[in-house]
This record gives sequence, structure tokens and C-alpha cells, in this order.
Amino acid sequence: MINIPSTLKVSLRALLVNKMRSALTMLGIVIGVSAVITMLAVGTGASQRVSEQMASMGSNLIMIMPGTSTEGGVRMGAGTQSTLSVGDAEAIQKDCPAVLYVAPVHNGSAQVIYGNQNWFTSITGTTANMLLVRDWPLTEGRPFTDDEVRSVARVCLLGQTVADNLFGGINPIGQIIRIKKVPFTVIGTLAIKGQRGHDDQDDTIHVPITTAQKKLFGTAFPGMVRSIMVKAQSTEDLPAAEKQIGELLRQRHHIGQQGQEQDDDFTVRNLTETMQVAEQLMNVMTLLLGAIASISLLVGGIGIMNIMLVSVTERTREIGIRMAIGAKTRDIRLQFIIEALILSLIGGIVGIIIGMLGSKILSMLAGWNTIVSPLSILLSFSFSGMVGVFFGFYPAYKASLLDPIDALRYE
Repeated sequence: MINIPSTLKVSLRALLVNKMRSALTMLGIVIGVSAVITMLAVGTGASQRVSEQMASMGSNLIMIMPGTSTEGGVRMGAGTQSTLSVGDAEAIQKDCPAVLYVAPVHNGSAQVIYGNQNWFTSITGTTANMLLVRDWPLTEGRPFTDDEVRSVARVCLLGQTVADNLFGGINPIGQIIRIKKVPFTVIGTLAIKGQRGHDDQDDTIHVPITTAQKKLFGTAFPGMVRSIMVKAQSTEDLPAAEKQIGELLRQRHHIGQQGQEQDDDFTVRNLTETMQVAEQLMNVMTLLLGAIASISLLVGGIGIMNIMLVSVTERTREIGIRMAIGAKTRDIRLQFIIEALILSLIGGIVGIIIGMLGSKILSMLAGWNTIVSPLSILLSFSFSGMVGVFFGFYPAYKASLLDPIDALRYE
């Protein structure tokens, strides 16, 4: 029967005899484990950031952009031609069963003034439905009503960034601000949405779309809008909603009638699908980073095997003496496997500590969001142990096959 405690004691004593060699042997595992944890932390943090941005955008979203204009044979890009109207938005809401909410948008940017404070921000002319489309609640106040939209009311909702810069700690509800010299009454503040890439979603002001069209930015023709935001009934209804919207707008814009071939003068974009693709890419990147970092663990394992082979050669006489006084082949084999396992597990523990610290430091210095998950720690530690056993087996096997007589004669 194998005496595990005795074998463990012999293994520890052998490792402590060459402290520097043991430390250098563990270094590969330390680097490998810390690299795996840091890379997985970066990837997981990035994936979570994308998920948060998806949630902040809203669910089941579709954006409809106007068509393109052509100048001198050059297509100028989506949104350069005025082809969408409030009537289109109303028709989509009425005639597309897969659509839940619709919000037309007529936006721009302007300087906003309150007292001696001013701030340059984006102005979103829209309807009260925008809060439902974007799943965007209010922290204070109320949304503007349909009557206020029809009457071109000068009321507004402030994003949190605008409220902080104009009012500081003052309650903005009921205060008067000036947008392009036009006075507006603040009737509510939007809940915090956070960053979306480099875009601060809270750096915005919502006003009734009619007010934006007639008082702030003007229109090329009455009722024109710069985009339409749509919320589908569910994720499963997104393809149906896209199809219904496309067919309806082609009919309303007289595209492809009388057998004529015409390009659409609008673009329908599935924002939810786009964000989901981005999230999948980030998950793939996380796995790729982890796989790349795992290579250093394999390198560390090869280092353990090399050092253990050298150790077998140096300790040939010791092995011969142990076998001569009764040690079995399995005892010798187990001793060297335990030595390799101890090196890899201690290296794994040190690597976990360095990896966690490295992730925190990287997050502070680079401003990246890093998340060290318990699963990544467990996988790294388990993998380091398997590396020790795998790469320690061959030296252990070689040591166990030594002939006692030849080993005792070895110099």
C-alpha cells in the first residue's frame, strides 16, 4: 500500500533542497495562470459592457433611416435624402401588427442656457412613445403629452448629464432653459442610461417633435423626420416587423409600382440583431484571449517536465538507494508526480493572486472594465494541476524504470 503522507514529505523535502530551481520551475505556471485570468477578465468585462449597452438601448429595436441622395454620380449615404415623415410613423403604428410602439425622431444639436450656465448637447424631437420604445423611465416629473405635441408646446425632458451641468444640485423641474434662444419649461428628467461606446446617452434633451420641426431645426417639407424608432412586439417578431415595415413604406412611397425596378428610399436596421452580433463577437474574443493565454500554461508545463527530467538524472543514486531498501516502482513514480503537482498548484495559487491584482491594475490604468469570475479562477487552477500531472508523468515514469543496481553505480 502506498504511504501518501510519507511520499508527500519526501517530495516536499526534495523541492526545498533546490529552492531557486523550484521557484524558476513554477514561474512558467505563474505567468500562464495569471495571463489566463487577466485575459478572461478583460474579455468578460468587455462582453458585460456590450450586454449593458444592449439593455440601455432597449429591447427589440428597429431603426428606419431616410434614403440616400446622389450628387454627380456619388451616393452620399443613408439619411442624406428627406424621405420619411410623421405620417409614415403613424401608418407603421396602425398597419404593422408585429410593431408595438413607434417614435418618429427629428434631432439636432444646440447650445442650451440656464442662468449663467450653458451646455452644448443633442436635442431629440420625438413623441411620448420614445420612452416606451427605448424602455426609458423618468426619475422625476412627467412625459410630454399628445396634446403638447400637437400644440407645439415648449416643454422638455433632460438627460442626467445635461441636468448635472446646467443645474448641479438644483431640482430642474419647472425651471426655464433656453434652446437656441427659445424658452422651454423642464417637465421631467430621464433616468440614467450610461455610455454606448463613445456616446453618452444621457447627454440629450427630449422635446416634442413638432416643436423641434417648427421652432428649432426646421424641415425640408412639413412633417419630415430624420429617423423612426420602432419597438417590435417581441424578439421573435423582429423579422416580421422588418418585412411589414418595408412593404408598407414601399407602398406609401410608390416604390416598385407598375413593374418598375427602384431602390428603396429608406433603410431598415435591426439594432437588436446588430448588438447581439457584437455580443457574440465579444464572447468569441473572450474565448480566443483565454486560449492564447493558455499556451503559456503549456509552456510552463514543458518547463516542469524539463526540470523534472534533470532532477531524475541528478537523483539517480537516491532513487537507487530507495529502491534497494524496498521502495516499489509505484512509490518512485508517485513521488515525482507529486513533486510536479506541488510545483504546478503552488504556481497556480500565486498566478491567481497576480492575475487578480493585474486585472485590477489594468482596469484602473487603462479604464477597461475587467471582471474576474470564479469560473475563470477554478478553470485556471484546475488546468494548472492537470498540466503538472501530465508533464510530470514522463519524468516519473522514467525514474520508476531505473534499475536499482545501475542507479547505485551511477556517478
